Amino acid sequence: MSEVVDQSLQKIVKGTGIIFTGTIIGMLLGFVGRVLFARFFTQAEYGIFSLALGVLSIAVTFSLLGLQGGCARQIAYYRGKNDSSKVQETLISSIQIALITSIFVSAILFFSSDIISEKIFQEPKLSIPLRIFSMALPFFALIHVFSSIFQGFDEVRPKVYFESILRNGLFLLLLALIILLDLSFSLAMYAFSTSLIVTCIIFAIYTIKKIPIRIKIKLAINPIGRELLFFSLPLLAVTMLTGIILWTDTLMLGYFKTSDVVGLYNAAYPLGRLIVVLFSSMAFIYVPIASGLYSRNLMEEMKRIHAVLTKWVFIATSLLFLLFFLFPETALNLLFGPQYIQADRALQILALGCFINISLGPNTYALLVIGRTKLLMWLTLIGTIMNIMLNALLIPPMGITGAAIASAFATALINITALVAVYRLSGIHPFARNYLKLLGIFAVLLSLFYALTFYLRLESWMIAILFIALIFAYLLLLLLAKGFDEEDISLLLALEGRAGINLIAIKRFINRFLLK
Repeated sequence: MSEVVDQSLQKIVKGTGIIFTGTIIGMLLGFVGRVLFARFFTQAEYGIFSLALGVLSIAVTFSLLGLQGGCARQIAYYRGKNDSSKVQETLISSIQIALITSIFVSAILFFSSDIISEKIFQEPKLSIPLRIFSMALPFFALIHVFSSIFQGFDEVRPKVYFESILRNGLFLLLLALIILLDLSFSLAMYAFSTSLIVTCIIFAIYTIKKIPIRIKIKLAINPIGRELLFFSLPLLAVTMLTGIILWTDTLMLGYFKTSDVVGLYNAAYPLGRLIVVLFSSMAFIYVPIASGLYSRNLMEEMKRIHAVLTKWVFIATSLLFLLFFLFPETALNLLFGPQYIQADRALQILALGCFINISLGPNTYALLVIGRTKLLMWLTLIGTIMNIMLNALLIPPMGITGAAIASAFATALINITALVAVYRLSGIHPFARNYLKLLGIFAVLLSLFYALTFYLRLESWMIAILFIALIFAYLLLLLLAKGFDEEDISLLLALEGRAGINLIAIKRFINRFLLK
């Protein structure tokens, strides 16, 4: 096995574990902050905060111009070619472009806050939070850029430390202080902005110490900066279109149905999205490492990494998918209560759509790696249009089930077309012989156990026994099929080193029974 593949797999496993852990911690901190806000301020104030946060997120997306993906890919690409001068110019240009555009967008948001609050949202009290948030917008944009810079250097810890933990932790701390002192709602808005500003300043100091940067902010953009901008702009469209896909279901349900129906769907939707958290964590570190391989024309190594990662992310997320797909009522009842059980079919469809995307591999990210951002933009546009059309067609007769079908179909369409495009452009695909065995085994098991859950009325204790039986059947069939490769041992070695545990028994088991 290639040493390059071995080293790359170990880096990706290590980075995925860090990003996944940081994402979970950040989500928990953010969730606690939102719960505190909702409990100690009025429902109207919580709604205003949510609206202001939504507007800020859109404004930051425009400010970045797609630099989150473009910066990381270009830095990794030039590092692979050992071109340190272009790495430095890309790094400086990304900060320069983000700073200039974010200040411009910040000014627009500040001076148009009255128009946005009164004319668009019919909520005059939204104006002050928008002005407060606008002052923090450039700092928010730079946090994302700094994370992308380190991503380009295969470093994931800074994103976890600053973007996930410090930012959310600071806001939670300041918010708790405001609640304890019984201070005003407007100070809570300042607390959020302060958390962004302080995080950005500390992150900037850390970045300057770790990566020597000769910052020279000029209005004129150098040739490397222009190349970065043209490369990244299609990614801005991809980000915006992806956001439309994520929100169209909810907005069109609100238009065609009632708020109760929207609430049902938003119990199923976040659960379905949990399936892709590990996949997204892997993709963050996959992009710079694969970009480095691509820049050196190591296509065979890139193919192997793409295939191995697809197989292991599939295995790692399969149990969560089986839980949501086979026992959706149990999951919804446990997490949201019995009133949300009727969203079971929507959860099944959403989980299936997310799992199909995982099984196909990181194809949209592969298009970014090989520099086809415009093609990625057009594929995402086609998926977005299909999502809107299907929502309009299916929601009136089918409700949340129709919305789930529209979302699952649109995201699957984007990834399937990306899979075909990546294969035609580079020959990369995840469907090695052993992975096809794995998919066949999984499909058979899924069909059998779905038939059991569909035709039998199961009690809670029966569900637990059935789920355990499913796991054992899955492992037994993997043993009989011998569906693993030598790279799987390397991946286990990476896991062993990262977790600090001895997996020698598992490695011997795979060597003896599972390798072809």
